[in-house]
This record gives sequence, structure tokens and C-alpha cells, in this order.
Amino acid sequence: MSIQVPYDRRLSACGVKHLALYQAIRDSIVAGKLPPGAKLPSTRTLADAYGLSRGSVSIAYEMLAAEGYVRASVGRGTYVAGAEARFLDSRQRQSSSGEGAELSSNAEALGGDNGLPATRFPTSPAALGLSGWGLRLIGEARLGESACDKTQGERPPLQQSISFKPRGMGEQWFPWMSWKAAVSAEWRRRGPAPAEDGTAAAGSEELRRAIAGRLRRERGILCEAEDIVVTGGSMQAIALLAQLLLEPGKSAVSEDPCYSGIQRAIRASGAALIPAPVDRQGIVPDDWPAELLFVTPTRQFPTGAVLTYERRMALLDWAVKRSAWIVEDDYDSEFRWSGRPLEPLKALDRQERVVYVGSFSRAMRQEVRIGYAVLPSALREPFLLAKQLYDPYPAGLTEQRALADWMNQGEYDRHLRRSRRIFNRLQGLLREELSKLEPLFDVHPADAGLLLFATWKDSPERYDQFASACREAGVSWGDGSIYVAERRPDERTALFGFAHLDEEGIAAGMHRIRETAVRLGRLNARAEVANAAQKYAARNGGAEDA
Repeated sequence: MSIQVPYDRRLSACGVKHLALYQAIRDSIVAGKLPPGAKLPSTRTLADAYGLSRGSVSIAYEMLAAEGYVRASVGRGTYVAGAEARFLDSRQRQSSSGEGAELSSNAEALGGDNGLPATRFPTSPAALGLSGWGLRLIGEARLGESACDKTQGERPPLQQSISFKPRGMGEQWFPWMSWKAAVSAEWRRRGPAPAEDGTAAAGSEELRRAIAGRLRRERGILCEAEDIVVTGGSMQAIALLAQLLLEPGKSAVSEDPCYSGIQRAIRASGAALIPAPVDRQGIVPDDWPAELLFVTPTRQFPTGAVLTYERRMALLDWAVKRSAWIVEDDYDSEFRWSGRPLEPLKALDRQERVVYVGSFSRAMRQEVRIGYAVLPSALREPFLLAKQLYDPYPAGLTEQRALADWMNQGEYDRHLRRSRRIFNRLQGLLREELSKLEPLFDVHPADAGLLLFATWKDSPERYDQFASACREAGVSWGDGSIYVAERRPDERTALFGFAHLDEEGIAAGMHRIRETAVRLGRLNARAEVANAAQKYAARNGGAEDA
């Protein structure tokens, strides 16, 4: 059994196979061509029908399931969701009939001109009676989707594409069998256990104890389980803190560039965003007129800069002077290749002005949505009450307990040691390959993390031409502009992720980039060959290639 969906049309529009399949099936569900309850083909059948890999089909199915379009049942297959699909179908009919009120000016300003469909609800958000907060949240979510679409909207390559866009850890590197065994053992041991004395919203007590012990040991943060609230990834913690501490009339500082989710959370709160410049030593301290600062001091995202000790102390002094809060996002501290990272702000904080946010989604997999916040005493109860509002009994408690066991049994550390060896080798290979593009890119130094940040050294026009030609050749990388709050027309930056690739994929992708550069006259072919020969000889003790 196969199905007919507008895959080719979607592929020509976005150029990413799994994304095109997801959009094509979604469109068919929304239009009613795939009715509620309809069984979708197996991944093998659909892959054969459209010339895809089973992995691409699986990713598309996972995306559909995550958004509620389909339901998967082990041993039975994948089916179009019932109530959700009917809701979507009614939404589509109302949209086509022109019903629904006009969006408010707030919603239009945030989400009306971003190239997305005009409606994502049965009627407009304003007609639902949403508050300004709700309208801002919707608008910022749309802006986030637009940025994502921008990074994915590529022309279809003529060969199997290789993407250096940062995507976290590759499936081949994660010990799925060990993790599945831990989760299964927890289900067998606990079953549907009741909430822990009414404090389930804070997360598993076992996991919070394990996190506190690890932070004391590895990061020098003196905390107890009671100081920690487990969240659904770091972004939930960031959004809750923005909602708690910001409102119209207040201001928040974020690094520029920075993780775009932080910018969206600030704007959604109604507060003013103050972008702070970043150099090779991290954020540049200032006496900002603000109540909140978001910062990534251990490894700035996305540039990779490590904030100096002097600047760390300057930020703490600013927070005390302004009676402000600092949210420290330590998203990447697990993957460091040389030496120990500098102390986090939280370990230096003597006035309890810092909230420390961490996540397991990068050290494990993005599907493992477990993050946490270490809170000052004044913020513990407000944060927990806000979390209870959204997650009175959060999903994933069994996975949280399994992770605690995994950590206590040493499996997590074993996984990290193996991952560090692999990623250290992959980063070294990528850096070596990027060094052959030195006339084009200035690669920022980094001794940690799962990506390399590079600045384009030629004109913006030449960058756009080069990036487009590389996409035609079947290779792409991350666009640094989506993380910038204040656009710099003359600057182009790139992100090269490597953790989802293997050595062969990195070498093949960089070879395509160099071939394209030579073809466009950006690199001298003779110098390229000489450079490669010199490095080959160095690796092989000076022996010539027979």
C-alpha cells in the first residue's frame, strides 16, 4: 500500500527530503485527503515509492507524530490522528471560506509578514480572545518557525546532500540499547507510580539529587536537590523565567548573536530587548538599564567564545548594582576537549542573583527532553508555581528516573567519555578541512562544543553566490544571521556542525565545498593540490604518495 501526496511539489520548494515528505503528508491530512483513522504505509513501502531512505521517512513520521497529525502504535503501524485531524480539517475549511476575525496589530507585527500561512487556528487568535501575552507568544513562535524555514529552504541537490547545519548528536553515536534498557527497567520496577508527595512538577527527586551531586563535583556549584526544578529541555526554563521576570516596560539583555529562542522569549514577554555585542572573549559588559541578562559564559552560542574571569565578575557586579537577575545557559559544558572549563557564574555568585540552566538534550539526544534550572532561594517557589501551571504532572517522569539510574550506575559518564573521544576526533578533522578554506572563512578558535563558527572574509554578494552554488552541489551549512538581533548587512557568518556526521561524511562534504570554490575561482586549484599534498606528507612522515 502506498499513498499519493504532493511530495515533488514540496521538494522543489524546500529541497530537504524528509521535510518535504512531512509537509506533503501534513497537507494531505489538512485537506482531508487522508481521513482520520487512515493507516499510513510502512516506512519501507513509502521509502520505495518515493525513492527515499527509510531514515528520511521515519523522521517525517516522527515530526508528524510530534505535532499530533498521526499516532504510532508499536506492532500496529502509523495512523492519521482522529480528533486532531478533524480539527485541522475544520480549520482548513474555515480558512478557505474567509471566516475569522482579523489579527490584532500585535499579532500582525510579530507574525503577519513572515511568509507563513495566515491562520494556524480555526479562527484568528484575536477572535479567540487571547491576551496580549498570548498573541505575542503566537507571533514569536511563528517567527521561530520562519527562521527554521529559512535554514531549511534549499534547492534540491543533484546528489545525496550533506549538511553541516548543527543538529546535535548523531543517532549512530548514542548508546540506544543501553538507554532503552534503562527506561525499560524503570517501567518494570516502578510501573505507573503515583506522584512523589505532590511535588511531581519539580521533577524526579532521584534525578534532582543526581544532578545536584554532579554539579557539585563537576562544576563547583553548591546546590541541593531542593534548589533544582527539572524542565522539558532548557527552552522551557528560559521561557518560564522570561514570563516570571519580564513584562512590558522592563528590559532584558541578550548576547548578539545568541540562541534565537532567547530573543523570542524576551519579545513574547513584551519587554524591550537590549542586544549586547560579543567579541572573541564573550559578551562585552556594560551598565545596561535592564532587569534580566541571558548569557552563555562557558561557551558562547554560537561563536564559541569563553567569557574571561574578569568579565564574569563584571557581570555579577552589574547584577548586584542593578538588583537584576542573570540566567546562565550552560548548554555545552559536557563536551570540552582540553582542560577544565572556567567556573560558571553560578559557582562565583555570592549574592544569589544567578539562575543556572542546563540540559541533557545535547549530551544525549534532542528527543530526550530533560533540562533543569538551579534557582536562587527567592525564585524557587515562583518558578515552581509557574511550572505547576503548565506541568502539574509532567510527562517523562519514568525517563527522568531512568536517567538518574543511568547516572548513578556510571552509564552516563561512560557515554560522555566515548562521545568526547569521537567528537574530539571529528572536530579536529573538520577544523583541518576548514583550514583549506582560509582565504574564504576565518574559523573562530574553540576547544569545546559540537560546532565551529566561521566569519566570511569576502563580500556578502560573493558569499551568497558561493552558498547557493554549494547547495547546488549538495552541501550546506548553518546560517549565522538567524541568531543576530541587530542585522549587519556587510557580515556573513556560518556554522559548521559535525556531531551528526562521521569522518567520511565530513571529508566528502568539505571536498564538495572546495571543488565549488575552485570552480568559482574562490580558491586556486594549484595551491589547493599543493596544500593537500603537504598535509598528506606530514601525516605520513614525509613519504611520497606512490
